[in-house]
This record gives sequence, structure tokens and C-alpha cells, in this order.
Amino acid sequence: MEIYLDKRAVKQIRVSAADAIEEGDTETLREDLLEAFTEEQVEEIERRLDNGDFFEFLTDMLDEWSGDDIDELFELLDTQLGDVGIDVKFDKKGSSEEEEEEEEDEKDEDEDVDYEDEDEDLDEDDDDEDGDEEEEEEDDED
Repeated sequence: MEIYLDKRAVKQIRVSAADAIEEGDTETLREDLLEAFTEEQVEEIERRLDNGDFFEFLTDMLDEWSGDDIDELFELLDTQLGDVGIDVKFDKKGSSEEEEEEEEDEKDEDEDVDYEDEDEDLDEDDDDEDGDEEEEEEDDED
């Protein structure tokens, strides 16, 4: 059997795994992994598992995971499901590219904020210069 995880599911797993790494808690990650699969896929996986419990399967897999490498998590998922005859397909490279693009967008947004702050500083300087010119004109009149 072949299961395809769409980009949305892969992205959600990656985000959840990053949170799990940061917080040291895999409970939400386990739930997000479970939600990445349709009901039909879960039922088929459970038919192939010795214990028939996908949730327990995910718990065992997360216990085996080192907890510090997201790609390792996907490799474990692929290997563990492969052992029960399920081929999982997901776009590992595309997901990494999407993350890089998002990081670049976030950097651009941060830079935009910096530019806005600088513009405000420039506007304040302009006001000071105008004030200096007015003082000079008043001095000339005297």
C-alpha cells in the first residue's frame, strides 16, 4: 500500500516537530502525526500492525526518535511503516525549500520594520532642520 502525505500535512508535521524539539514534549506531535493520515489510511495501517493500534505505534516511534532532527523523524516514519508494507511518500526537499522561503520572507519583514523605524528618524531630523532655518531667518531680520 502507498500513502501520500500532502505538503500541508508535511508542513504541519515539521512545525509540530520543531515545537516538540524546542519544548521537549511530543504529545502534540503524536496527535499531529495521527491527523496527517485519513481515517481510511489509519484503519489500513492498524490492520497491518501486530497490536492494531496506530496511536501506540506513533508513541513507540517517537520514543525511538532522538528528538532533535526533523528529517530523522520522517525517515523513522518511512522505515517503521515500510516494515508493515506501507510505502509513505512525501516531498522532503520541497518542504525544506518552503521553510527556507518562509524564513527569507520573515527576514524581509524584519528588514521592512527596520526601514520604517529609520524613516521615522529621518522625518524627525527634517523637522529639526526646518526649525533651524526658521531661527536663522529670525536672526537675519534683527
